[in-house]
Amino acid sequence: MSENLKKLVLKGVTPLDAGLTLDCGQSFRWSENKNGTWHGVAFGRSVDVFVDGDELIITGDVNENDEQLWRDYFDLNTDYGTICQNLCEDKWLNKAISAYAGIRILKQEPWEALCSFIISQNNNIPRIKGIIERLCATFGEKLSSGDYSFPSAQVLSKESVESLAPLRAGFRAKYIIDAAKKVADGTVDLEKINSMPIEDARLELQKISGVGPKVAECTLLYGFGKKEAFPVDVWVRRIMGELYPDGLPQCTKGVEGIAQQYLFHWRRNVENPFEE
Repeated sequence: MSENLKKLVLKGVTPLDAGLTLDCGQSFRWSENKNGTWHGVAFGRSVDVFVDGDELIITGDVNENDEQLWRDYFDLNTDYGTICQNLCEDKWLNKAISAYAGIRILKQEPWEALCSFIISQNNNIPRIKGIIERLCATFGEKLSSGDYSFPSAQVLSKESVESLAPLRAGFRAKYIIDAAKKVADGTVDLEKINSMPIEDARLELQKISGVGPKVAECTLLYGFGKKEAFPVDVWVRRIMGELYPDGLPQCTKGVEGIAQQYLFHWRRNVENPFEE
């Protein structure tokens, strides 16, 4: 990496696997560089990150005042060691965590998470990334790196389904516009959601057209850090039917979202997950 890039070093980050965390379906603005670092944009900052031992090294648009911002983003103040130890009381979670140790839940900007998971509906990850890349390049602000920021709800609220046509978002365009308008005018108050009980927060988000239980749960988990949120997609539905027909084990109580992320990534990537 270039000598003139700004650098922030966060210590004591174990357990954290940057690749698994950034590429396991919870965020869509990260890609791996040829040298094994990860490049992405968050909070309007363009950065490269990698983990070296127990240090997370972030270079690019960073300064010494950003430490808490990135600690929150990578959820570094949560004791995943203890949480994962408790989750491993369950046979299947033990297999998932052993196979993919180091996944953490990213705490993204709530609006970006909401918009991203509206786009994710009935979609695959490469296509989601493409739509979001076009959304940012068309409506975001250009950064010094040549990347683009994620456009605000206020900016998108002035757009129309027709003006979003170049994004090739399909039926999702009308939902993006509805979400932007309701967030921009305060019909859905993202700041209030942060302090709401989760049941009320779910209902608040579902005031938006096209936001059902899955998108609401994803937004609450990845945008608000509500770890009791439990998104259910086709993979998680399959897992529940195969392994937990009577519901998740007690060890997941309060951290169902973390358990879901490990189970989702494991079930999706292991060819024969149930082999002894």
